[in-house]
Amino acid sequence: DGSPAWQARASSEILAAPAVTGDLVAVRSGDARIFGLAAADGKRRWVYQRSTPSLALRSNVGVTLTERALYAGFPGGKLVAVALNNGAAQWEATVALPRGTTELERIADVASEPVVTGDSVCAVAYQGRVACFDTDNGRLQWARDISSIAGLDIGSRHLYVTDEKGTVQAFDRSSGASLWKQDKLFMRGVSRPLAIGSPLGSYVAVADYQGVVHLLSGEDGAFAA
Repeated sequence: DGSPAWQARASSEILAAPAVTGDLVAVRSGDARIFGLAAADGKRRWVYQRSTPSLALRSNVGVTLTERALYAGFPGGKLVAVALNNGAAQWEATVALPRGTTELERIADVASEPVVTGDSVCAVAYQGRVACFDTDNGRLQWARDISSIAGLDIGSRHLYVTDEKGTVQAFDRSSGASLWKQDKLFMRGVSRPLAIGSPLGSYVAVADYQGVVHLLSGEDGAFAA
């Protein structure tokens, strides 16, 4: 009937939508804590917590839930797989290492949700890299230097990333080889790419700060619509 079923309190502000799988609701708070709640009544099952650098990007990054694990990126360039039953870390991997001498230069945050496909989980960091890891053990499969806060998506054969300057780039999904770049949306506040498959071919959709959605060819990055 639309009345509240339950409420649960996190430790600080919540900037991202909760993620749900089965009877588990996972919600991330602004202090880098992840809460596992029962979908039926909101009771807290577990909390995953880690320390964060003194300076981090303010972002609305959430978590990625699968039937096997929860995947989340953190400030400092870390990607963590968390067990669904008790919130324990299964493995931790490094997407990017902070570099530079000042706190600003050393920001290397994973500021967008990881993407899982098959046996791979991929993430991208600001002032860092895009990298794919084995979902079972966190072993690095490949990595390429790029800086992004918008995020990535994965199609049938390619991985697509929007970098910090609005360039959309495509990489080979299995090897990480660079395939194409579309830089004609320079500094237009380009969103995370969305891979779209259709009988007519593969496409990538991105939106810009003016509310325009651009459709790119998934094969060469040319404007399609």
